[in-house]
Order: sequence, then structure tokens, then C-alpha cells
Amino acid sequence: MALTSTASSQEVLAGLVDRVTFHNSENGFCVLRVKARGQRDLITVVGHAAMISAGEFVQASGAWINDRTHGVQFKASFLKATAPTTVEGIEKYLGSGMIRGIGPVYAKKLVRAFGESVFDIIEEEPGRLREVTGIGPKRAERIIAGWGEQKVIREIMLFLHSNGVSTSRAVRIYKTYGTDAVRVISENPYRLARDIRGIGFRTADQIAVKLGIEKTALIRVRAGISFALSEAMAGIAVSLKRSSCRSRRSSSRSLRT
Repeated sequence: MALTSTASSQEVLAGLVDRVTFHNSENGFCVLRVKARGQRDLITVVGHAAMISAGEFVQASGAWINDRTHGVQFKASFLKATAPTTVEGIEKYLGSGMIRGIGPVYAKKLVRAFGESVFDIIEEEPGRLREVTGIGPKRAERIIAGWGEQKVIREIMLFLHSNGVSTSRAVRIYKTYGTDAVRVISENPYRLARDIRGIGFRTADQIAVKLGIEKTALIRVRAGISFALSEAMAGIAVSLKRSSCRSRRSSSRSLRT
């Protein structure tokens, strides 16, 4: 596993997912056991991923923590998974059940038949899947559909990461918009502030800048006005609450005297 330090005191690592100990499909939180090159023991990585599977190659940035219950872990603020490139990783990935129609048995058969080219075969020559004993038309269709779903999710996560979205936020965005995520954000990134809890105008504006939206664009002006009004309303609500509290305290003191 490659391990380096960044200027922000965070560390960057990369390695092969040996197994997924836990994954919450709702918020993307995951606990991974990652194989470290040159080290005897597996490393525990915790972070967020829309989907993750054994055999995938992960890149992460974050910091080491010592959890009271689980011991030393790498807490990733950024986690990016890519399809494996080694025969071992490909077989583990296919055998994980992540792609419909493939389990450990067919993973072994596919790798034996196509080696490291198995992903290219599924995507570019799917008809050749039926060369593998036991794969008929229906199973081949499930494999092709499952691979297509995985590809869409990867493309969405890549788009979000490339536009400065953290992994945990990217998962929330994907869970909210699904396969329409890229289209929705490209058309109006300011929807994020309205639709996604934890994302405000400033974050949406940063994403908009990366997408090339001009500061004078009407869509930005409207979002800015809406943000300013909501901030003003929130300030008024706080002031009224404080005023009400002061009035109650004053009334209470008057009654005691």
C-alpha cells in the first residue's frame, strides 16, 4: 500500500479491498479491510462510498485514529474506488455478488476464460459471455445490466469528485438524485442547497464555479437572493426568540418582587 503525507497533515493511501466488513447503503458509510503491500496485516479503513466491493482498488486521504473499541483505523475523508486490474482482484470483485448473475463460481469461470480482459468483454463483446459454460442468454443479460449499473454509479462519483465534492456528500447527492445526478447538478448546482441536508449556498456556489457558471449568471443571482433572504429570516427568528426569553425573565422577576 502506498502511503504519503500531504501538506494539510492528512495522509494518502491506496490499496486493494480484501473484504467489506460493513456498508450502509443509505448513507454510504463503510468499514473496509484493505491489503497493504509490504505489510503482513490488513488495514482497517472507514469512510463513505456509494458502492464498494472486495477486489476494488481504493485511493483515500484522511488520518489515522485509535478507536477505543476497534483499535487503529484509517479514517478517510475522501475515498475513491476503481475497478481492479489484477486477476486476483477481478475474481474477488466479480465473486462478491456486486454484479447480478455472477457469484464466486462464475467469477472463477470468467477469469479463467478471459483473464484481465473480462471487463472489456462484458462491455464491448458481451455476446462472448456465452462462451463460458453455464452462462445462457438470461444470465448474460443480468451480467450486462449489472455491469451497466455499476458503470453509471462510477461515472457519477467521478463527476462529483472532479468538481470538488467530498465522498460523503457525493453519496448523499447520489442517493437523492440517483442516475439523474449529473444532469441535475449540471443544469442547476444550486438545487443542492435546497435538496441536500448539510449542503448550503456557499458549497453549491463552489461547485457552480468549477462547472463554469459565471458570477453574474441569473441562476446564481436568484440562488444568492434566496440564500440572503433565508439568512435574514433565520436572524429575525433568533432575535425574536431572544427577545421572548428576556421578556419572560423580566416578567418572572416582576412577579417575585
